Amino acid sequence: MKDFHCCATCMHFKAERKSDSMVYYCSRLGYETKTNYKFNCWTPKKSIIELMEKLKKS
Repeated sequence: MKDFHCCATCMHFKAERKSDSMVYYCSRLGYETKTNYKFNCWTPKKSIIELMEKLKKS
């Protein structure tokens, strides 16, 4: 999990283009965030869960 736990892999992570830059935020908390931030409320995307399960088996 430590290799995957970050905002960018969370189902609540959203990215929007604003003018000439990207804005990243958490749709659950409503806060702006960064892709590499980590919070305790992390809920991994389905694809990340599948990848973690695949790596557990090997």
